[in-house]
Amino acid sequence: MAFHSPEKVANIALKAGVKKANLPMQKTLVLGFLAGAYIAFGFLLDIRVTGNLPENVWGSLSSFIGASVFPVGLIFVLIAGGELLTGNMMAVASARFGNKITTLQIVKNWIVVTISNFVGAVFVAYFFGHYLGLMEGDFLAKTASVAGSKIKDSFWQAFVSGVGANWLVCLAVWLNFAAKDVAGKILGIWFPIMTFVALGFQHIVANMFIIPAAIMGGHYTWGDYFINFVPVWLGNAIGGAIFVGLLYWVSYSRDQEVF
Repeated sequence: MAFHSPEKVANIALKAGVKKANLPMQKTLVLGFLAGAYIAFGFLLDIRVTGNLPENVWGSLSSFIGASVFPVGLIFVLIAGGELLTGNMMAVASARFGNKITTLQIVKNWIVVTISNFVGAVFVAYFFGHYLGLMEGDFLAKTASVAGSKIKDSFWQAFVSGVGANWLVCLAVWLNFAAKDVAGKILGIWFPIMTFVALGFQHIVANMFIIPAAIMGGHYTWGDYFINFVPVWLGNAIGGAIFVGLLYWVSYSRDQEVF
């Protein structure tokens, strides 16, 4: 499978960030909604294939099975199209490090995409998870358990977990940029996403689905969700913008002409 060099990928990421920062508002909102929904579909699939597996029999293999199907969400985003906050935290930040956009453009993009991702994720949680009952009934215990594992973390635990999650998610985006064909992109996306899910790291957009789904099923409160939202959002921002965007910009883009 053909792929681009890291130097080329750094340039592709920077260009992608410029494009994302300059998308019309309407397009950003629609693509953000789709990305939130796609990540929610991945998590919904995870719960449905693992929700009835007895942990005393399957053990950690259950987590691996769920993690193996979850990447379908990011595959949809990156190949079909979507504006995902966590990926933008790397790409748009890369464009800022290269002085191709302004800080205000970063703030605007991240706020708009946060809102639209949330709407898309909650849409799937309500209509498919709650209204159709796909996250409730026999699957509600699993839904509540996974959501509870996110909420129980302290501020700093959730923050550090968020750093780890988006470090891996943005590596998946980076490998997607590196691949020149669809099969290569899917493989590049699958491994990092499977890893972050199996490790139980916290991803802000995934949490936009699983915690509201548990709330709709009668567990936890929106206050619990907000307390979790802040550290995970901040951790994801550091994981994407600094550990991938900045470090690769310093390594490959700072001393070369881009565009």
